[in-house]
Amino acid sequence: MNYQQNPSVNPWAVFGIASLATFLISIDSTILYAAFSSIAASFPQATPVSISWVMNAYTIVYATSLIPAGGIADRLGRKKVFMYGVGLFVAASFLCGIAPNIYVLIAARVLQAIGAALLGPSSLALILEAFPQSKRAQVMSSWGAVGALAAAIGPGLGSFIIDSLGWEWAFFLNIPVGLYCLLKGIPTLHESRNSHTHIRLDVAGMCLIILSVSLLTTCIIEIKSASLSSTRLHLMLTTGMGLLVAFILWCKKTTDPLVDMGLFKNPTYRFVNMAAVLFSIAFAMMFFSFFFFMTNIWQYSLPQAGLAMTPGPLSVIPVAIISGKIASKIGHRSILITGCLMFASSAFWYLTIPGLTPDYIGSWLPAQLITGAAIGMVMPSLSAAAVHNLPKKDYAIGSAINQAIRQIGTVVGVAITVVLLVNQHIQLNDFHKIYEIQIGLVLAAGLLATRVDTRPKPEESRSAF
Repeated sequence: MNYQQNPSVNPWAVFGIASLATFLISIDSTILYAAFSSIAASFPQATPVSISWVMNAYTIVYATSLIPAGGIADRLGRKKVFMYGVGLFVAASFLCGIAPNIYVLIAARVLQAIGAALLGPSSLALILEAFPQSKRAQVMSSWGAVGALAAAIGPGLGSFIIDSLGWEWAFFLNIPVGLYCLLKGIPTLHESRNSHTHIRLDVAGMCLIILSVSLLTTCIIEIKSASLSSTRLHLMLTTGMGLLVAFILWCKKTTDPLVDMGLFKNPTYRFVNMAAVLFSIAFAMMFFSFFFFMTNIWQYSLPQAGLAMTPGPLSVIPVAIISGKIASKIGHRSILITGCLMFASSAFWYLTIPGLTPDYIGSWLPAQLITGAAIGMVMPSLSAAAVHNLPKKDYAIGSAINQAIRQIGTVVGVAITVVLLVNQHIQLNDFHKIYEIQIGLVLAAGLLATRVDTRPKPEESRSAF
């Protein structure tokens, strides 16, 4: 059913339910940034590498499952897949909270990731069904803003929950919100499907990319570790790169690949995704390193660090909404470039201004507000710009691939942060390396954004407001 043909359905009610579920999966990908030390204390036999896989296993499986999930939702029914996804996510969250050891926790996170992947693309499809074409840029930006805000406030919210109730409650709190989405979704959401959609259940491709990313990530994390010899690291690196090449070749030759390489012939799609992976690496590094800085350099408590995290994310949603309206008029290129430059300037501030003496108002807050505004400009625009020039038939798969690429960038960002800040006595200079890498990444992303062309058609510009 098309919502636009059913005036009894409020499109914004659909948006609310679908976005709330999206909020859950977005916040769950970053809330554990504040839980690293707490989980380590609960599982003293776990290594920093295994704890990092509590985050990375979720992200990698989520990224690779997103692509077939989009086709499954289109073929079997967006509402049905959305509801199953929310249900699995809630059940897996409960299993995470009661996990008796680190391995059960990682396994439960994998299940949670599959649920998140099922509800992610289906939620976007439900939203797009509810609104006319002329409002796509504004609605996409608002949907992206919800995800950006969730990812931004996850560490701050998580610090209060974890300090007060324990890391388990970072998962238990998903349960009432997920159940609300299920109960409200039954009467509000309407089924829609495309019976001609192909389901890209490319098991070989999924295995190749999961193994490749896992090996390459492990190489990054273990690069300074004495547990692996140089020979083993080089072997893992070579194998990981070989599997990545094999994945690309497989997707080019198989009839129904996980990733349709033909989409990357579109210049805007190609350059947006290249910019997305670079910005996502920098984004993950910035948020993950924040708690290390506050608790190790300035000696903040976890709740103090969470409170210090709050102001930046508050600027994400209003900036994203305003940026979406502007993008409806002029396209996303200028928004992306400006946001990347702002993010780079905030990283340069962190590199040069904060010192060993705590000075939150004078030396940290200004850059944090700039960072929040930059995220509000870039993250939603990456989602919208990625699919702007794709044909309608490729919209779902194009969006899923873009989200997957961004998730893989997050995995790399977490791995880089772990190798630079874990397993040593952290010094201020260690953070300077983090900020220098961020500057290089986002400037490169901004340069790639200059090749993005999302100028609206004249009729779309007139109807944008």
